[in-house]
Amino acid sequence: MNTPEINTSVFKRLRFVLVETSRAGNIGAVARAIKTMGFTELVLVNPRFPDALADPEAVAFASGAQDVLEGARIVASIGEALDGCNFAAAVSARLREFSPPVLTPRAFAGHVAGQGDLSAALIFGNERFGLPNQIVEQCNVLINIPANPDYSSLNLAQAAQVLAYECRMAGLEGAAAPAPSAIGFHGDAASLEQIEGMYTHLEQALVAIDFLDADNPKKLMPRLKRLFARTQLETEEVNILRGIARHILKARPDKS
Repeated sequence: MNTPEINTSVFKRLRFVLVETSRAGNIGAVARAIKTMGFTELVLVNPRFPDALADPEAVAFASGAQDVLEGARIVASIGEALDGCNFAAAVSARLREFSPPVLTPRAFAGHVAGQGDLSAALIFGNERFGLPNQIVEQCNVLINIPANPDYSSLNLAQAAQVLAYECRMAGLEGAAAPAPSAIGFHGDAASLEQIEGMYTHLEQALVAIDFLDADNPKKLMPRLKRLFARTQLETEEVNILRGIARHILKARPDKS
């Protein structure tokens, strides 16, 4: 009997990002969880203790996944963690007023497995505080695990295990790509760095035309980020929007 081939469709294109993790054991447990499902890329953003990857508790909880720990990276910012990604998903039990579109783990897995041009990241927050709104608003989607509403508390490794399992199943089953849309040609998906640069440029332009008050911005930019998150922006589309912003700033140099 032939087993399905683990190919680059999802197993090599998905990274797991842990933000400001408080317990070394949780890092080791996540390493174990993702390795059992065939994933290897783990990135830590500012873990709250030194020598996170070599901590005895992390090694003990990894229980044979030391290779994942040894291959993990520690970075200083979410921007570094997402370098090279063009799709990011925040994992949170708490829904946000200005969150991007909300997906279940299964829907996320099917989406990423079915689109070979996506380099994706799953982002998990601190055990106690979760993810800050600023990071959630940068993501393309928010993943909410549909747990028991009377007791929906999952620890960090359990949440990672659920996502890793769904992504493994989607990868092994050859999740079908979404039906072709009527727009025809699809360009390259814009990277998260490109999109974040577009938001900065757009904000400057909106200030220049007095549409946005820099001293009292309210919720305009989070709403715009949510609007664009509902699309899968392509590189050329980002360039068009930045071109518009550039011309606005040229026309209003006193406000740039």
